[in-house]
Amino acid sequence: MCLQHVREFNSGYDWFEGMNAEEILEAQSPTSGWKTESPSFRPTAGVDGMPRWADFDDPLDAISARANGIKSRAQREARMAMDGRFSKEEAGALETMGLGLDTDRQRLRRRYSELVRRYHPDRNGGDRRYEARLGQVVEAYQLLRKSAVFG
Repeated sequence: MCLQHVREFNSGYDWFEGMNAEEILEAQSPTSGWKTESPSFRPTAGVDGMPRWADFDDPLDAISARANGIKSRAQREARMAMDGRFSKEEAGALETMGLGLDTDRQRLRRRYSELVRRYHPDRNGGDRRYEARLGQVVEAYQLLRKSAVFG
């Protein structure tokens, strides 16, 4: 849009429409955007090994912790795949389930039940925040239960 059309658009737009005087004053406050809590600082931020920013004095320490977590996960997956019993996909599925090389069918099933209870929206008061994570767990379990290792 050209400057003239931007001015026309802005002249017909009232940001404060429908607000009372206190809401307008609050919206104009320099700290108005800082009062919401970012997901990294919420109490549920540490789910699934993600670092909580609030646990670190220096943000670079949090970034480093996350990078180390990614690196160690890749090393664990490589170790499991090099073991010879598991394919690369199965090693990734074991990592998703939070299991190691010493897993048997019974332990796999118990862990699956535990994770489904943790992430299912029915168990979280209808909260669908972890629905994608639940999908990953189900997919990993379906792959592993068909594996020759657990057969």
